Amino acid sequence: MNRLTDKDSIDFEAIAAPDAGYPIRWLQLGVLSLGLAGLFAILLVLSRMPGSDAFFPWVDFFRTALVVHVDQSVLIWFLAMAGMVSSLVIPADAGPQSWQRIAFGLALAGTLGIALSAFIGDGAPLMNNYVPVLQRPFFFASLGLFGMGILVQSLMTLYSCRNSIAFGSSVRLPDIAALSISFAVIISLLALLVAWIQIPSGVEGQGYYEYLFWGAGHTLQFAYTQLLLLAWLLLALYSGVTVPVSTSWIKWLLLLGVAPVLLTPLIYLLYDTLTIESRTAFIRMMQFGGGIAAIPVGAIIVTGLLRAGKADETGRPLRRSLWMSLLLFFSGGFIALMISGVNTIIPAHYHGSIVGVTLALMGLAYLLLPKLGYAAVKGRLADLQPWIYGLGQMLHISGLAASGAMGIQRKTSGAAQGLDSLAAKAAMGVMGVGGLLAVIGGILFVWIMLRAFLKGKQSVVEKHM
Repeated sequence: MNRLTDKDSIDFEAIAAPDAGYPIRWLQLGVLSLGLAGLFAILLVLSRMPGSDAFFPWVDFFRTALVVHVDQSVLIWFLAMAGMVSSLVIPADAGPQSWQRIAFGLALAGTLGIALSAFIGDGAPLMNNYVPVLQRPFFFASLGLFGMGILVQSLMTLYSCRNSIAFGSSVRLPDIAALSISFAVIISLLALLVAWIQIPSGVEGQGYYEYLFWGAGHTLQFAYTQLLLLAWLLLALYSGVTVPVSTSWIKWLLLLGVAPVLLTPLIYLLYDTLTIESRTAFIRMMQFGGGIAAIPVGAIIVTGLLRAGKADETGRPLRRSLWMSLLLFFSGGFIALMISGVNTIIPAHYHGSIVGVTLALMGLAYLLLPKLGYAAVKGRLADLQPWIYGLGQMLHISGLAASGAMGIQRKTSGAAQGLDSLAAKAAMGVMGVGGLLAVIGGILFVWIMLRAFLKGKQSVVEKHM
């Protein structure tokens, strides 16, 4: 059987060249976004402390910081890592490097602008689904810059890898993954444009942004899932796990995973953006299409993991990130089956799935550091980080799911939560402890990555010592 091997992976020697620094820059942008998300998480806590008005005189700074935290920790982090995967597969001679410079520059400016928008201008925060917003011109300008950067990078991927679209036997898995991610991103941005055109001028406030991002947000989840699948496969390969199926089967599963995105334009052709039929169609697309590749690929990798021997010192952080990613992603999917009503089971579901992607990308970042010339991630801190972050999130979503089963409503706090019973208080307590552990795990990841970046690239002699 032609199993997955190194030759199906990435040509790391080529991308580690001195003039091929864009994978590193996109990786650093992803770490920056997580660092900013962590900073705003701290500001969230501080803004609720007594006397905080002296330091945070802005109206509703808590929700303002929450908007920036969510956008940095999900939208920007995931798409920055998608930009990194894209830059890994773009050949050095694919075209003018200025386009990569423009794409990255726009994304960086947008990332920093979104963070600064919490302190610049006036406008209420809105916690709509997928891309919560601050109703401020500076925020929207920054979000637009970031979106244009991702669009340029995605178009470059399609153009530079156009010869791979035939999907011959020589096409590598990362090429297929990068092409499918870029395709889903572009369809998502087109969905955003169509929704913007279709929404009548009388719709405003949170409802407007809910409709605006609904189709695009659902479509973007398929890009994230493709990114997740690539990360799983690479983490398995480089931590010593044998994937027990042929490479050609994996390639077809990746193509199958992005296929539901083709329904997005059809939904907009059949239904107007504001109709319940449109909203329901996108929900069904996610329900029946979201796991179409993730479930079989996950099962294949778990089979390989159960048969694999112990990972070596550099493979342990990768293997643990992979295990915890699988556990959280599929826990989030299982919890989705329990959703009934508008309660905390809903955030338990998406926190599980989203953090499953995040853990896979953290492991991918660890994998890439030595491949791109930096010191390998190893040691007790690197071994513990995936456990701390993953187990913290498991406690977090378990508490949310249990609270939702007892009727606790989502997007409530304080007395509005209705924590009347000891069981409800205990469940939310578990959620809080888990959230704290997850924050610690996130900080540890950022610290490990920053430490590696600050040490700089290793010399050829150091790499072989």
